[in-house]
Amino acid sequence: MTQARALLPIAAALALSSAPATAQVDGFTVVNNTRGAISGLSVRRVGSDEWLPLQVAPAAGARARARFADADCAFDLRATVAGAGAVMWTGVNLCGVKSLALNRDSAGRSWIDYE
Repeated sequence: MTQARALLPIAAALALSSAPATAQVDGFTVVNNTRGAISGLSVRRVGSDEWLPLQVAPAAGARARARFADADCAFDLRATVAGAGAVMWTGVNLCGVKSLALNRDSAGRSWIDYE
């Protein structure tokens, strides 16, 4: 019985180490590639109507750290861009992201580049 008790902590450690890691958002850097200053950047879960402010407003070409944590991964981002008005990026995967670039071209198309 003492041998079985000695193996119990090892078995428990192996079981915990093989458990899958849960994905989640834990902050990220926003790179403003929209050609205009960003204000009012906010985020919502895909399918939700509740927008949450991110408290970052990077100038054109600048970076800013967004402090945001959530267990979900799929979000929409929305911002007011100087010279363009309201711009939205939909279906953004924020899990495991260290940095993302918010892009907008002169034709009004918006997209995300993950860095």
